[in-house]
Amino acid sequence: MQSCCKRAFIRGAFLAAGSISDPEKFYHFEIACATEAKAKQIQGLIFSMGIEAKIVQRKKYFVVYIKEGSQIVDILNVMEAPVALMELENIRILKEMRGSVNRQVNCETANINKTVSAAVKQMEDIIYIRDTAGLNSLPETLREIAELRLARPEATLKELGEALDPPVGKSGVNHRLRKLGNMAEVLRQERPE
Repeated sequence: MQSCCKRAFIRGAFLAAGSISDPEKFYHFEIACATEAKAKQIQGLIFSMGIEAKIVQRKKYFVVYIKEGSQIVDILNVMEAPVALMELENIRILKEMRGSVNRQVNCETANINKTVSAAVKQMEDIIYIRDTAGLNSLPETLREIAELRLARPEATLKELGEALDPPVGKSGVNHRLRKLGNMAEVLRQERPE
């Protein structure tokens, strides 16, 4: 069968017994067939166009379906339905962009929450050291970072490091704050409340 005839057959089958879901909700293209043989014939024609379709039995019908958004775009192209194809592509692009933005926002929110939690813990540890042993009991480098963290609770590690004289990198600041955390933990174990 020639390519143009395959396209016409698939288009006719879709017009007679096919449907496509609202792509705003989910991607689903299907053609219902009365017999399994007809479903396999349509599946084979679709496959010959480089598109993977599956078959499922639903009540007394055999349904040839495609769930992959890009493959639905391909089948619309095969059926020469450019307007529907463009509408679907626009929706797919918007959904993909929304998903990408949501993933990025979620990631940034998680990072912010993690940073805030770490800063709160650092503040608690430094305040505990200050109130029990005193900040003057600390080595100079640790006392400097402790005083700076207390003065700038919202600052990032990078900002804290840049505020030191001489400046220290993020890993150096993190190392000092971890030392303070360990010291606070030792003090808590020595002085259980």
